[in-house]
Amino acid sequence: MTLFKPSRRRRYVSDTQYYAWFELAYTTVDVCAALLFVLGSVMFFSENWQTAGTWCFLIGSICFALKPTLRIIRELRYVEEDDYEDLAKRYQDGS
Repeated sequence: MTLFKPSRRRRYVSDTQYYAWFELAYTTVDVCAALLFVLGSVMFFSENWQTAGTWCFLIGSICFALKPTLRIIRELRYVEEDDYEDLAKRYQDGS
């Protein structure tokens, strides 16, 4: 599996960089959410840490909600550029 492998044709060098930054942000949010959920789970073993664990779950859930938000922001950029052909191709490819 190649990291930051854009599946669409690029018209500008900045498209590849833009895509890579969004993938990096997406992956960072994903890792943060996972770590918060693991941390929150460990905290639930102690009654003294349950409130902090609950906050970790809440913040982790917010991180998971950010993931589709990042994708929507990226896709809206392509729509603004009238890049409907590539947007439709990515939809068909499932990426």
